[in-house]
Amino acid sequence: MSVTHERPAGVADIRRWRQYLADEQAEAAVYRDLAARRTGEEKEILLALAEAEGRHEAHWRHLLGDQAGTPRRGAIRTRFLGFLARRFGSVFVLALAQRAESRSPYDDDADATSTMAADERIHEEVVRGLAARGRQRLAGTFRAAVFGINDGLVSNLALVLGIGATGVPTATILFTGIAGLLAGALSMGAGEYVSVRSQRELLEASTPNPATRTVLSHLDLAANELTLVYRAQGMSPERAEVHAREVLRTVAIATGPVEVAPRGALSPAVDEHEAIGTGLGAATSSFCFFASGAILPVLPYLFGLSGPAAIIVAAVLVGLALLATGAIVGLLSGGPPLRRALRQLLIGFGAAGVTYLLGLLFGTSLA
Repeated sequence: MSVTHERPAGVADIRRWRQYLADEQAEAAVYRDLAARRTGEEKEILLALAEAEGRHEAHWRHLLGDQAGTPRRGAIRTRFLGFLARRFGSVFVLALAQRAESRSPYDDDADATSTMAADERIHEEVVRGLAARGRQRLAGTFRAAVFGINDGLVSNLALVLGIGATGVPTATILFTGIAGLLAGALSMGAGEYVSVRSQRELLEASTPNPATRTVLSHLDLAANELTLVYRAQGMSPERAEVHAREVLRTVAIATGPVEVAPRGALSPAVDEHEAIGTGLGAATSSFCFFASGAILPVLPYLFGLSGPAAIIVAAVLVGLALLATGAIVGLLSGGPPLRRALRQLLIGFGAAGVTYLLGLLFGTSLA
């Protein structure tokens, strides 16, 4: 669809079209860079997105004609996205690209076609789908990392500030912080170990016994008790009856083993044990994540600071870390990074502030 103008293009129009042209070129380059780091279907999808951006580029070239001028640079945000795509190509870049597509100005620009505006909306959903694949792949590890680091940051900052507010010596604050680090990290590790082991045991208990396959050929076809297996797994009586007869008919002519659990039933997939991971690995990761966050409030005291200076440095270090984890959560969730970062900061400092005030209260009452 082309756009016809009843008025001559002004200087502002030319400038805006040139910027659109540069942005489309930069966005196409981002998708090509991302595609270069992928294979299979994801690569094809990203190259198709780059081709679509190329069509938008052609539209602006058509409007500009011989006034396209020298190539301009894309917006800073798009160029930064291209830099990340060339060097990382991770789900974080896709999350940023998703947000970039959601900010398209074409809906409100009469010089852009309705098809282009619709394309940008669809591109946002395509990138959202690609980013969702990446989020699913790192969901478990990422969740453990964020919660572990945040727990370590907030709990140990609150502990250090609360104890420090009572007026105890600096050495006491330091050893209390180290004790809080070890206690919290060990508790997180132990809890994660128990959680993962319980999940694996639950899966093992829910997995059909492979030995059951060998008795299928001896079942009473009239009674067809295999129906009860599928009904117990959630099938309706009618569907369970039909599926059981199909399985038994297969047994009668098959030479190999037949699965007791139907495809799509409630029984777990074969690789779910691997997806959950091992208890020891999960415990070690949780220990390290918590400890990496909990060490920050203690660092000022380890380097000899004391009093207000140590409190201020600890608060600044933890605040920066909370802003970073909040922004990362925002990027991966598709939300605004700044808002998520500030939310994380307010929650963490709120908890630490309450503990600090309680420490002042108890310190005054014991004095």
